[in-house]
Amino acid sequence: MSADTPAAPEASDHAGAEHGGGHGTKAIIAALLANLGIAIAKFVAYVVTGASSMLAEAIHSVADSGNQVLLLVGGKRARRAATPEHPFGFGRDRYIYSFIVAIVLFSLGGLFALYEGYHKLTHPEELTSPQWAIGVLVVAIALESFSLRTAVKETAAVKPPTRSYWSFIRHARSPELPVILLEDVGALTGLVLALLGVGLATITGNGVFDGLGTVAIGLLLVVIAVILAIETKSLLLGESATPEDQRKIVTALEQAGVSVIHMKTLHLGPDELLVAAKIAAPPDETAEGIARLIDDAEARIRASVPIARVIYLEPDIRRAQVPAATGAPEA
Repeated sequence: MSADTPAAPEASDHAGAEHGGGHGTKAIIAALLANLGIAIAKFVAYVVTGASSMLAEAIHSVADSGNQVLLLVGGKRARRAATPEHPFGFGRDRYIYSFIVAIVLFSLGGLFALYEGYHKLTHPEELTSPQWAIGVLVVAIALESFSLRTAVKETAAVKPPTRSYWSFIRHARSPELPVILLEDVGALTGLVLALLGVGLATITGNGVFDGLGTVAIGLLLVVIAVILAIETKSLLLGESATPEDQRKIVTALEQAGVSVIHMKTLHLGPDELLVAAKIAAPPDETAEGIARLIDDAEARIRASVPIARVIYLEPDIRRAQVPAATGAPEA
């Protein structure tokens, strides 16, 4: 078996297609700045109006701001150098912090909004100075639209043109952009729900509409949190390379003059890939020739898929297929 030393991280256009590379940082910072300003404005509007939907939205913005800080911290910690105790590095820290984001969004955002909405439904109150809430919500919608525009722009730079945004969220190996996209879409939808709740409560004089808007916001946040948790859990468990990257690796090996008997891949982090393959070597090749063959194969894999940082290639001889009736697997 041939094992190589993990290569140092390197910038690559390839990281854009499915992994995200460093493109998510700008979107995270834009969302953080927008949410901090929006949270302050929402708290002021809640104090003035007493609208529960404004309080739910304020807590939502605080949770989102905390989530963006967590994503930045996770990205920084993931860049730590490998240690003897963690020889494959800390790339999965980005997945861990993204999973924490889902928990925060579920508990602090969704459950609090549901509780506050229930309270307002059972004890409805007429809003005071609702124009404050409406004004803040309109400004917040504009700011969140800017944040979402930044996230969409950053995603478009790394998303294959033929892939939908939902498919990108489902299959991306980098968690930051999917998290920000879902958060921003959820924030905009929540603001619209809050605006409807406050508007209807103002027009009818019935505070129940404010409570209904708050419950709708809570349900929205819970759904988004569950989606994030499911997707991030899959990344934490360990996902293989994308089908496109797997095809590129097989092609690179074939170009090196070997064929793949079987292969396994695993993401050590969004931009770090482990490749382990048993390859068919020429039966009459010398040990020195096989070593050169493997070195060439590793170089071709890295040229084709730069995030392949750790590569293990085991030379073997392809044996004739054993008849299925015997139940004996291929060596």
